[in-house]
Amino acid sequence: MSAASHAARDPFVYMLAAILCINYIDRGLLPVAGALVQKDLGLEPHQLGLLFSAFWWTYAVVQIPVGWVAERFGAHRVLAAGLVLWAASTTIFGVASGFAALFALRLLLGLGESVGFPSVSKLVAQAVPIGGLGTANGIIAFGFLFGPAIGTFLGGYAMAFFGWRATFVGFGFLSLLWLWPWSRTPKSDSLRRTPARTWPAYRKILRQRSLWGTGLGLFSMNYGFYFILSWLPYYLVHERGFSTAHMARIASVAYLVTAASAFCAGWILDRFVGGAHSKSVAYKSIMAIASVGSVACMVAMAVGSWPIVLASIFIYQVIGGAATPGVYAIPQILAGPAATGRWVGIHNSLGNFAGIVAPAVTGFIIQATGHFTAAFLVAGAVSALGLIGWVAMLPSLAPLDWGHPPAPSAEALVEV
Repeated sequence: MSAASHAARDPFVYMLAAILCINYIDRGLLPVAGALVQKDLGLEPHQLGLLFSAFWWTYAVVQIPVGWVAERFGAHRVLAAGLVLWAASTTIFGVASGFAALFALRLLLGLGESVGFPSVSKLVAQAVPIGGLGTANGIIAFGFLFGPAIGTFLGGYAMAFFGWRATFVGFGFLSLLWLWPWSRTPKSDSLRRTPARTWPAYRKILRQRSLWGTGLGLFSMNYGFYFILSWLPYYLVHERGFSTAHMARIASVAYLVTAASAFCAGWILDRFVGGAHSKSVAYKSIMAIASVGSVACMVAMAVGSWPIVLASIFIYQVIGGAATPGVYAIPQILAGPAATGRWVGIHNSLGNFAGIVAPAVTGFIIQATGHFTAAFLVAGAVSALGLIGWVAMLPSLAPLDWGHPPAPSAEALVEV
């Protein structure tokens, strides 16, 4: 069986996709509820923007230590602990009142959800051969990109019928159900922790130009992605006049298109792109096309008529989804099993500062101008940075030589 086929049938990969799906459902509930929360609590647009961005303040900052913790104590345990923390934050958000309390809970949510990508990437790098990374990351990307579709559609309808508070409480409790099948999913002994003797020093990782390239590339992608994720529901309701239910249908379909695009791109990369050189060209080409396409789509959304805006939203979702498997496959290839947890921690920390900046900047732009036009243009300008990060700063994709034996491979599966 090929590496790609093995990854496509591995329940371990699907459990990782499931937890990131839950991760994105819970973080995306506030954008769906934004208009309702604002009306209920009398918040100003800039306060709503700060609530959107508060999540990223902790999420981005703690990525680096989380990468170390995942390698030191076992990424599978760290994932479970993080889920408990963010599910509790989601539940309590539904009963809290006042801007300060909601802001604190968004910080706590960011802390809990910060375990997701460093831990998942560490586990994938240990368990999946390079030939299956496109498929594995495509499946996982489908999971976390499908999360906003589920959260927007089900969350939007639940809020329309039961209110935003009951929806947060219900989704928080449902998130905990993942723990039971995870406790019964077969895992390799080598996934429990990475022996310290196999670790390259942090200073060696930080000297890699490609690390800063992937971080810049992710920042450029995330600015547009989090701008859309945070503000698209609000934009559709306030600037285009849709009801909450109608907004939920449009936004959820858009997110579903992103997820499907990511899954297909990962599958194609493993099955039809052979050889290390051609994989390198393919990954970098996709990232370049996504960067250029994002600029064009943001400009079109800023100045186009409603049919052009709608088409641009969906085109943006297609190209963004296609680039998503490469966001984590590229670091996994370069860093290898020994360093992926910490590499992705740094990579994600750099990239997710966009989550701090984009929602807050957009909130202030909307308050100052009363419209989204300038916000779309700023997102387009930031998207152009992806050409520097993903293309100019990356070498040919191949495992870096850390100067020591690689971490143990994942072979024999045992029940834990």
